[in-house]
Amino acid sequence: MDPISNHPLYQKHNIDSAMSSLWEFYKQRFLSLFVISLVMSLVIQYASTFADFKELQSITDPALMLEEIKGYMTPILIISLVNLLFTTILQYYVIYGPLDSETNILSAATKSLKYYIPYLIVMILLSFAGAIAIVLGLFVLVVGVFFSILYIMTLFLFVLPILMVEGTNIANTIRRTLSLAHRNFWSNIGWVAVFLIIIIVISVILSGVALLPFTGSFVKTIINPEDTANLLDYTTNPLFIILSAVVNALTLPLMPIFAAILYFNGKAKEEHAFSTTHENPSDESVKVEDLYAKPYSEDHPDNPEKE
Repeated sequence: MDPISNHPLYQKHNIDSAMSSLWEFYKQRFLSLFVISLVMSLVIQYASTFADFKELQSITDPALMLEEIKGYMTPILIISLVNLLFTTILQYYVIYGPLDSETNILSAATKSLKYYIPYLIVMILLSFAGAIAIVLGLFVLVVGVFFSILYIMTLFLFVLPILMVEGTNIANTIRRTLSLAHRNFWSNIGWVAVFLIIIIVISVILSGVALLPFTGSFVKTIINPEDTANLLDYTTNPLFIILSAVVNALTLPLMPIFAAILYFNGKAKEEHAFSTTHENPSDESVKVEDLYAKPYSEDHPDNPEKE
């Protein structure tokens, strides 16, 4: 296996090179990434059909609705766990696929399993911190909540690459996540914001295309509002499940690729700063006292105070 520094995404980036590298990596490994994401999407889409949310539409009592929602917690939890598992597989393939010629879809699925439990634990811990950050963000209304979400999203993106490259120690993963996320704090937050906007726009466009065969259901609902309760019937349609899975498979690989870019960018800058400080001490920043002339010693011949 090649050293991690040989990874095609391992470099200091700016926003232009980051997006360019993301697109190039996506194109070069599209087929494998698409297959993994398609399987993931089909499993999650199929599992989602077991949670019938139509029953909630007819409930007006808040207490009864809350009780009904509790019944969906188990399928939602299972879907979330499966989603995290496939995310781990995708991230492993993105990081180690270019470095090891023997890494394929099957080997990525098996070798990534050792990172799953530590990843789950770190995500749970960060979720608690994220909930607190969002609550605090409510004090400054929409801007605060939006910023809190961006911040927590930035932390989440660093977790898996750190686990896979630097080891599965949970305490070290959290420490390194905070360190790298804060090292280039504003640029990291800005990049995540730009990335999320791009993903949202692409997802909306592709979802609109996937829903075209079901336009008639929406038109029928507009003409006959009493049919609104049946609007979600199309979500169990096999054609909708397949189209939605294809749409998701096109966008899902972008997240782990971007996470790798964020991590490799932070690590490359960190190593560059370390080498500059230790290998070129003469390049250190000028100190304030260096701007002023040093006083002569008492026996110096040019000392004006010497008689």
